[in-house]
Amino acid sequence: MPARQSPRLPAAERRRQLLDSALAVFGQKGFHQTSMNDIAEVAGITKPVLYQHFRSKRELYLEVLREVGDRMRNAVAKATAEADSPRGQVENGFAAYFGWVAAHRDGFDVLFAGDTRRDREFVREALRVETEIADAIATLIVVPGLSRERQRLLAYGIVGMAETTCRHWLANDLDLTPDELAAQVATLAWAGLRGQRPL
Repeated sequence: MPARQSPRLPAAERRRQLLDSALAVFGQKGFHQTSMNDIAEVAGITKPVLYQHFRSKRELYLEVLREVGDRMRNAVAKATAEADSPRGQVENGFAAYFGWVAAHRDGFDVLFAGDTRRDREFVREALRVETEIADAIATLIVVPGLSRERQRLLAYGIVGMAETTCRHWLANDLDLTPDELAAQVATLAWAGLRGQRPL
């Protein structure tokens, strides 16, 4: 029996629904194991309707990567902008990162999982997200005499710390809330930043 069709939606709403459905399926099955039929079924539409919005599975996956990356970056940027001190920026940034990952596990998996890391075009999109977050963090690192390049280097270290800590946290199902994890990692990062001196 064919899947029940979802009601007709305005184009923008339909696109949003398709991206959300694709994210859920890609996050669960990965790029290679997902078919356009899988996504159409979850979205409650026919495959031809899906192809009206996205010409290929690759185009859809890239759009999902961009969308997820923008959401993560915006969450971190908003949180750090609301802080009233440098330490608060570090704490808020990690809290936003880990909180976003906890609420959007599919998004983290799509951005940083195996299928994305095995395709050059997908890797470029994931690296764009890391670069934009690192660039934003670099502007917050204020150490007298520290060059812009050194600021960026430290910012990449902070991004790497967040990503690899998330991987371990999720893979081992550690009994820590996002806020507890953020507090520990922020303390470590802040101690390191406070000890920085120009070479």
